[in-house]
Amino acid sequence: MTSAPRPILFVSLPESGLVNPLLVLATELSRRGVPDLWFATDDPRRADVQALAVGSPVEFASLGEVTPELSAVSWSDEVYREVTQSSRFKAHRAVIRQSYKPALQAEKYRALESVVDKVRPALMVIECMSSFAIDLALTRQIPFVLSVPFVPSNVLTSYNPFGRSYTPQNFPVPHSGLPYPMNFAQRMSNRLFKFRTLAMFFNPAMGKVLSEDNRIRRELNLPAPDMMTRIDRAEMVLCNSVAELDYPFEIPEKMKLVGAMTPPLPEAGADDELARWLDAQSSVVYMGFGTITRLTRAEVGSLVEVARRLEGRHQLLWKLPKEQQHLLPPRETLPGNLRIESWVPSQLDVLAHPSVELFFTHGGGNGFHEGLFFGKPLVVRPLWVDCFDQAVRGRDLGVSLTLDRPQEMDPDDVVEKLTRVLGDPSFRQRASRFAQLQEAAGGRRAAADLLLGLPALT
Repeated sequence: MTSAPRPILFVSLPESGLVNPLLVLATELSRRGVPDLWFATDDPRRADVQALAVGSPVEFASLGEVTPELSAVSWSDEVYREVTQSSRFKAHRAVIRQSYKPALQAEKYRALESVVDKVRPALMVIECMSSFAIDLALTRQIPFVLSVPFVPSNVLTSYNPFGRSYTPQNFPVPHSGLPYPMNFAQRMSNRLFKFRTLAMFFNPAMGKVLSEDNRIRRELNLPAPDMMTRIDRAEMVLCNSVAELDYPFEIPEKMKLVGAMTPPLPEAGADDELARWLDAQSSVVYMGFGTITRLTRAEVGSLVEVARRLEGRHQLLWKLPKEQQHLLPPRETLPGNLRIESWVPSQLDVLAHPSVELFFTHGGGNGFHEGLFFGKPLVVRPLWVDCFDQAVRGRDLGVSLTLDRPQEMDPDDVVEKLTRVLGDPSFRQRASRFAQLQEAAGGRRAAADLLLGLPALT
């Protein structure tokens, strides 16, 4: 059993794409019998944290109820349309405007402050979007590890044309969906993206937000905001990717690439009816678009049409949330090769199944890496911000295709992309290579070894 001198405190926002890798890592430490494990997040995740203890206990620390303005799953339909619009810069701007809420961040800061006073952690493990937790670790001088569920350059590239960056000057800015290297027009677009991001903070409305942030930072004695400070001051940056899944650049030594953070499989119990159904199929396309995606009736109808056109060749397993299933046409009209589930016991079990030949996904950080971890090629319908970045890398690496018109979900476009990927074995072959690279990176075991070897815990 490995022991720690004082507690390890995990901190995360409640979104699945952010919290799930840390849940897996905390469970691995519990499995090893590491004592004094704490996990701070919002109240709806209490049961998930309480289920982590497979060895030593993992204590839940509440950060209160979910703050709707900070949680993408609870944003209004109007905000959802803004952050998922076709213009990548306008979507990027909408996300910043929606999530840059200093007073609400301060509420989470104060809630976490109470937790830290009680727990007195030797080390904090913080997902990279929890800026309030990074501020607290810096202010209290608590050693911290940064968790990154995206490709490495996502947190190493500055949005500011004059800011410090770990990537080359002409590297694509996050959320732009641009390739690398770029042609002249793309380089100009990349520079414009950065300057427009800077310019938005000179808007009078955003100026008021900046003034509010500065006031709160003075009151709480917080450091000045700087995206690269979280990298510079971290003891380690744990990234759930591998270098080969990003465009080439020199990755700093403190960033440790461990691949997708997956738990031991199978996750579902022995009596898993879905697994038996998968066993009986020869070719399955799995459609899962994450917890944030909100499909329209037209988009749902388009995907039903896609299944109908593939009938006789492939089965489709569709994870469609219960609250969106009213958008389906009458059940008796659905094609026979379409199986719809509001929930699957384990998405990872599905992706690991040999009958699943392709993952049709929104391209979020977790889904992108998990699909490739199991050697499954992808068709990507990018949802927002980072999804476009993963999509362009997957396309350029030859493991995925991206819909030409993601906002439309055109059946012709979807069927054409699915058919191309399923019919060309090179997609599967290249995906298998990235499965091997991620397996070699070590996942949860490597992450736990690295964490427990830090000076703060030795």
